[in-house]
Amino acid sequence: MRISKDPKHLTRDGRPRLAYIKSDGNGRGAALPGIVFLGGFRSDMSGTKAEYLDAWADERGRAFLRFDYGGHGASGGEFSDGCIGDWADDAADAVEALTAGPQILVGSSMGGWIALLLAKRMPERVAGIVGIAAAPDFTEDGIWADLSEAQRRTLMECGRIDLAFGGTDDPYPVTRRLIEDGRRNLLLRTPLELEIPIRLLQGTEDADVTPETALRLFNHIGSPDARLTLVKGAGHRFSGP
Repeated sequence: MRISKDPKHLTRDGRPRLAYIKSDGNGRGAALPGIVFLGGFRSDMSGTKAEYLDAWADERGRAFLRFDYGGHGASGGEFSDGCIGDWADDAADAVEALTAGPQILVGSSMGGWIALLLAKRMPERVAGIVGIAAAPDFTEDGIWADLSEAQRRTLMECGRIDLAFGGTDDPYPVTRRLIEDGRRNLLLRTPLELEIPIRLLQGTEDADVTPETALRLFNHIGSPDARLTLVKGAGHRFSGP
């Protein structure tokens, strides 16, 4: 399902401009919480999940926002300059400037981490969270944990290494700043005391975020209304019908 909509741009002082696509909703749908899609690491707002949700929201008159973090997709900035804190700031700026009232955050992979950070930072603007293969703390428990001692030394001394992503030949930069900033934003070391509904979707065949990671996140959530759904056979992308 492809949606032809031209992006606009949110301009900010001293920060990369953010490309976004939004609809304000109509009818009874406009009175319900808006929906914000938060993409993953190195993804953009033109992916299948974002476009499916856009169409779903249009059909129901729901307000919907999707955007690209700095250094991603059609937004300004360089990917290698960014980190979790920067991208969380981008998300907070987008929610503040481009939406009104409480929002349901739909976070895919890294976007699940950012959704949880926003719920802690601006609880009055977050009505609920849907995590799709949510990947909090992946810079530490995924990237850093998988590096060899030699790679860690190179990263800390040189400030950057390039890694092949997902078993492909497509390298991406991992910076010392990404790792160190990730440590300032870790969520799975202490309980997450949130009072909002949280729904986590996790594939049993996900090679990037394991069901054990999803269960660890679920057990850290203090919300009285949290559910974890395991989808048999689903991988990390959750891009099927």
